[in-house]
Amino acid sequence: MNENELEQLKEQEGHWVAVSDLMAGLMMVFMLISIVFMINVEQERDKIRDVAILYDHLRVQLYEDLKSEFADDMQRWGAELDKDLTFRFNNTEVLFDKGAADLKPEFQSILADFFPRYIGIITRETYRDDILEVRIEGHTSSAWYGALSEDDAYIRNMDLSQKRTRSALGFVLELADVSTNKDWLKSHLTANGLSSAKVVRDDNGVENDERSRRVEFRVRTDAEGRIATILDRVLP
Repeated sequence: MNENELEQLKEQEGHWVAVSDLMAGLMMVFMLISIVFMINVEQERDKIRDVAILYDHLRVQLYEDLKSEFADDMQRWGAELDKDLTFRFNNTEVLFDKGAADLKPEFQSILADFFPRYIGIITRETYRDDILEVRIEGHTSSAWYGALSEDDAYIRNMDLSQKRTRSALGFVLELADVSTNKDWLKSHLTANGLSSAKVVRDDNGVENDERSRRVEFRVRTDAEGRIATILDRVLP
């Protein structure tokens, strides 16, 4: 091997050493980035867990407070309280006349008793800042006498359920006993007609028409929003 060839070989070796050093450096950088990312993910995961635990405790506590307050009333009202914080009125004899959107006097009497006490609980300092929405939901069965099709029945029931929830919303907002919470209610209370989107079925999957026709008051916390904010920071 002559002198020129030796010189070229040394240059090539120097070049590959420089490239390998660069690659090793890049690998270290990527490794450090990965470690930092994993630490951040771990920290944000812990935050999500803490939020979930916090809101689970809040849900349980609020459920117990509502249950204690209304334990003596639910049977005579034809009402139920689920652990997901859904307060359900499903005694169709006292809610609305068939096909009508105006509240029956019996239901007005129930709401006048129920709603101020209900709002008094969920607007306590313990809960009010963690509640995203209080939904009044109107539900119907899938039936509609004289409907041209299933779609026609669904649309007619949607219109009816929306009118009914607006009637309920208008009534509770005018109750004198909720006037101190009026501003909070206007930013949190919504009316939602759902037609037959969530009918009640028995164990065999058969629709229960009577139980499907109901009015529900449902509390939503802002746990989902807080978790989404955390995820946005982790997953840009």
